Amino acid sequence: MEQTDKYIRFDWAIKRLLRQKANFDVLEGFLTVLLGEAVKIIEILESESNQQMADDKFNRVDIKAKNDKDEIIIIEVQNTRELYYLERILYGVAKAITEHISLGARYYEVKKIYSISILYFDIGKGDDYLYHGQNNFIGVHTSDRLEVTTKEKDALVHKLPAEVFPEYFLIRVNEFNKVAVTPLEEWVEYLKTGCIRSDTKAPGLKEAREKLIYYNMSKVERQAYDEHLSAIMIQNDVLDGAKLEGRTEGRAEGRAEGRAEGRAEGRVEGRVEGVLEVARNMKKLGLSTDIIIQSTQLSETEIESL
Repeated sequence: MEQTDKYIRFDWAIKRLLRQKANFDVLEGFLTVLLGEAVKIIEILESESNQQMADDKFNRVDIKAKNDKDEIIIIEVQNTRELYYLERILYGVAKAITEHISLGARYYEVKKIYSISILYFDIGKGDDYLYHGQNNFIGVHTSDRLEVTTKEKDALVHKLPAEVFPEYFLIRVNEFNKVAVTPLEEWVEYLKTGCIRSDTKAPGLKEAREKLIYYNMSKVERQAYDEHLSAIMIQNDVLDGAKLEGRTEGRAEGRAEGRAEGRAEGRVEGRVEGVLEVARNMKKLGLSTDIIIQSTQLSETEIESL
């Protein structure tokens, strides 16, 4: 692969590049393809989970934008497994709604929220790589969709609930295994592999080929980026290894002392030893103590003693 064919991962671009107005066209292209309508970003909004330091929390990154319809779009990349993920995105959407309506404002000023999750872990069972959810009220006996009449700015407006309630998109990146044909498939292919075909016409990807080139970064930026990728891979290995070791030792203990107790103890012992081993490897790779702490949840003292 030639140097110009290596592109920056989308989560890193969200942290460092896509917040700049000159690069909004990449993000606009992605949203246009996903939402099926032209999207124009007006500004990037503050989000408390966004951190800019090189040793920040690499497991999850997000960006919050406002479009030309005054709607809020939250794009989140989740690199490793997280319990209660659905509950957390629901909380994030609810928080965004309350943050962007002034005290005493009328209810029609509530912002429509789009929550887009790019997931690099198995969130559950399902055959598709893209899932979409929104609120609709369906007649129990008639199966028709309820249309609500509201009064906004002294005018009667007919709306479907889906025009008001949040919409959720879950992109299961690792489940994508097709030959990319459509613009959406090309985007998901890039999210999964980091590759962008040279003849792409997908909105945003042509711009990404020009602006997200790995070798356009400085040496210091490339080092930070490579460390970011290593940390993600290592944390995934921690989780996968702990899960495997927990199962193995749990079965062994279960034969001797009973399945329930043995599996529980085996999982704990397997996880602890797996985490310690990965922390040792991270130290050998020269990763910073802060990143090792974030990845393994070990204390600084525990890491120093390895």
